Amino acid sequence: MKKISWITHYQYDIPLPKNHRFTSSKFSDLYEELKLKDFYKNAVVLKPKKASVEDLEIVHDREYILKIKNGKLSEKEMRQIGFKWSEILSNRSFLAVNGTLLTCKQAIKKQIACHLAGGTHHAHKNFGSGYCVFNDLSYASKTLIKNNLVKKILIIDLDVHQGDGTAKILQYDKDIFTCSVHCKNNFPFRKTKSDLDIELDDNVNDNEYIEILNKTLNECLKIFNPELVIYDAGVDVHKNDKLGNLQLTSNGILKRDKKVISFFKNKSIPIATVIGGGYSDNKAELAKRHCIVFQAAYEVFN
Repeated sequence: MKKISWITHYQYDIPLPKNHRFTSSKFSDLYEELKLKDFYKNAVVLKPKKASVEDLEIVHDREYILKIKNGKLSEKEMRQIGFKWSEILSNRSFLAVNGTLLTCKQAIKKQIACHLAGGTHHAHKNFGSGYCVFNDLSYASKTLIKNNLVKKILIIDLDVHQGDGTAKILQYDKDIFTCSVHCKNNFPFRKTKSDLDIELDDNVNDNEYIEILNKTLNECLKIFNPELVIYDAGVDVHKNDKLGNLQLTSNGILKRDKKVISFFKNKSIPIATVIGGGYSDNKAELAKRHCIVFQAAYEVFN
């Protein structure tokens, strides 16, 4: 049986006011739910170390990084992110980007690895947005290439929202290909240009989605030849998601995740997964949805 690396940290959760749209305990909720699964025994759980200010300068402006580190954000900047600053938020932001980087390194070694966080694709070079502080997808990609661990990276973003920050930060990086499949009538309302954008109408169902996904994956590999894939497996495509607009079921998300993972496994291209967005008033239900990509990874690789 193949052991799959899972990357997480007990300091990922953040304090938030009651009734906040973002589930403050989603990361520990996910881990506790995963511990109940049969495939938990097949996981190797690893912890990241914090990124430094200098590390993050590969994608973010130093002034913005220091604002996050030292709590110097304006009220307007905090509103744009959607979180009040706290030392815990700052700490987890420096941890989580390295969580995605560690996930990618494990995937390069072992073909597959999964992060119990990540997918903070709305963070831009000099500001955060949409519950995203630092852009882990851009950070991990640029760091891997700088360190010659791989030469070409494909980011497949299947969160219901466009990966606008990722697209903007990486717009001139010819060695990193950004593909975003997202709901057209949803945040961010001012989209940026990915290398490949697939815009979905509201209420797309399981079968329609999988058909579009098939074409998209093949299109990506016609244009680009990656040595690593980073997969943002957002579950806000679920029909019961608070911020969605699509009609995918949990079974449809499992089919989606297995499709993506098996597609690249069959081509011997390593894949690192991050959990992306998911929004629900029911914490247990949200944790179950975020478990799906871990189940898919286990089923494809065993």
